[in-house]
Amino acid sequence: MSESVQKMFSTIASRYDLANDVLSFGVHRIWRGQLVNMLKMKPGHKVLDLCCGTGDLAFESAKRVKPDGRVVAIDFVDKMLEIAKDKSSNKKVENVDFIQGDAMKIPSMNSMFDFCTIGFGIRNVDEPLECLKEIRRCLKNGGKLGVLEFGQPTLPGFKQLFRLYSKYLMPSIGGAVTGQKQAYEYLPETSKQFIAGNDFLELMKKAGFKNTKLRPHLWGLAYSYIAEK
Repeated sequence: MSESVQKMFSTIASRYDLANDVLSFGVHRIWRGQLVNMLKMKPGHKVLDLCCGTGDLAFESAKRVKPDGRVVAIDFVDKMLEIAKDKSSNKKVENVDFIQGDAMKIPSMNSMFDFCTIGFGIRNVDEPLECLKEIRRCLKNGGKLGVLEFGQPTLPGFKQLFRLYSKYLMPSIGGAVTGQKQAYEYLPETSKQFIAGNDFLELMKKAGFKNTKLRPHLWGLAYSYIAEK
């Protein structure tokens, strides 16, 4: 799956931010801010951001930990990282380091970070459990993991409406914005198949985390998950 995911994100990278804003009506930015708020980062903390994409979650963390804290942002799609670096320069964010790498094979950073974040990326790795174990290895004792990921709405009415939206409108709109309709057929399908809610908390516990908790967004359309090493 990794090669196909890498290729897909490379093709939509230049229009990825615009597509996200259009498809979510900008709500994804609010969720990212809420996740970082839940983690209670402080100046001086070190943060690892995996599957960083174009850097939005890394930038949220960078604001909380400056002036002497740093964020290491990793993604395996070079085109995404190029955009993230340009945004970092334009925003004058100086405390984020971007590295091309795989969330399944994080460079040797044992017990180095106070926090790790991963936004809308865990469902796209080949083995989510192994990825969680890698994250735990990189966290200090007492360090916290924050995951933002899609689920499936549970509210009657909204649930059916979202299914229609994700099956018909999302591919059409995403395709119109990026020119890659297939990518926006794939992405909602991965959301539908990926475990969510309490099931994902159990996966975090299986990876060795404790004090797990979740916060649903829009009746389960997405979740913020928090766990501690």
